[in-house]
Amino acid sequence: MPVIIDRNSPVPQYFQLQTWLIGQIDGGFFKPNDKIPTEEELARQTGMARATIRQAIQNLVNMGYLYRKRRFGTFVLSQTAAAAGRNRIIGVLVHDIRSGYAPEFLRGIGDEAARHNYSVILCNTDDLYSRAEFHASQLIRQEINGLIFMPTAAPAEKNLQLIETFHQKNIPVVLFDREIPEHDHDIVTTDNFQGAYDLTAYLIRMGHRRIAITLSTSFSSERSRLAGYKQAMLDHSLVVDPGLLFTLEERFIDKHYQQYARIILAQRHHYTALFAGNDPIAYILYNAATEMGIAVPAELSLAGYDDLAFSNSHPMELTTVHQPIYEMGQESIKLLLRRIEGEGGEPQRVVLKSYLVERRSVQALGLQS
Repeated sequence: MPVIIDRNSPVPQYFQLQTWLIGQIDGGFFKPNDKIPTEEELARQTGMARATIRQAIQNLVNMGYLYRKRRFGTFVLSQTAAAAGRNRIIGVLVHDIRSGYAPEFLRGIGDEAARHNYSVILCNTDDLYSRAEFHASQLIRQEINGLIFMPTAAPAEKNLQLIETFHQKNIPVVLFDREIPEHDHDIVTTDNFQGAYDLTAYLIRMGHRRIAITLSTSFSSERSRLAGYKQAMLDHSLVVDPGLLFTLEERFIDKHYQQYARIILAQRHHYTALFAGNDPIAYILYNAATEMGIAVPAELSLAGYDDLAFSNSHPMELTTVHQPIYEMGQESIKLLLRRIEGEGGEPQRVVLKSYLVERRSVQALGLQS
């Protein structure tokens, strides 16, 4: 049977291929100990890159569907062996495994899972509920033991619906970073309010009084940062000017923010410092400022949030808030494994501490108003 890969589908090609292979195995087309097509054969049939094919096959090896024989190829496991192999799998649904803090978070998950002999399946949602729902059905079919889930930009009831789908299958779920308002679930996050409060207070100590902020209010983490910013302003007897709140009610998309950055910077004469809700936004703003001839920090102080790996090496040397992302991955696995092993009790909220990292993107202005 030919392999059909839809290149226009939002579903990643590797996931389409591994789903097709699972269907062939479950349907009996590939029987126990049958050899599956080689990477070269699959590349000819599908036109896919061999690296993409290799990723799909390795996932199925990790999931207990296939096994490799050196110099002979890849074969289908027996049903008994496959079932045993599927008993130690963790699913992870995040917005984008390639960008932001996700790689560091996933490294923490992967290292901690390996210490407990679990494999991890990673899925992108792009913050879209439709993609999260698709991946959820596939993960349930693959009999994962537990799920780490970053809620999408969809309304709370949609994210709750997805969580309930796993709970109906007795699959525990731990949320990462983002909370679902007015609902208690196991979650590992950081103190976003305090981190934003400390950064805003630092900008004030550096002499800034007109401080703008930009972020998305679609997510609980950034709403908490906005609240921390406002409280710091109020505690220092400064006015929270609605005209300096450059917020969006939509998920973060690079192209959209690149356009929005110019609108924000066109109003730079109304503020001296700009607090970006995360480091990727800060770098978009920096690039736009450079193109517009605005010097950072000489003409505009800029701060971010997250302390991504390249923040220190970037020419801007961004002042930011460090989040313990790797440790968040570790703690997410630890909490999830306790649930998998039968630990009951009320939902747990694990909150890790962040801290300010002072670099060179903020200029001291003295104490003028």
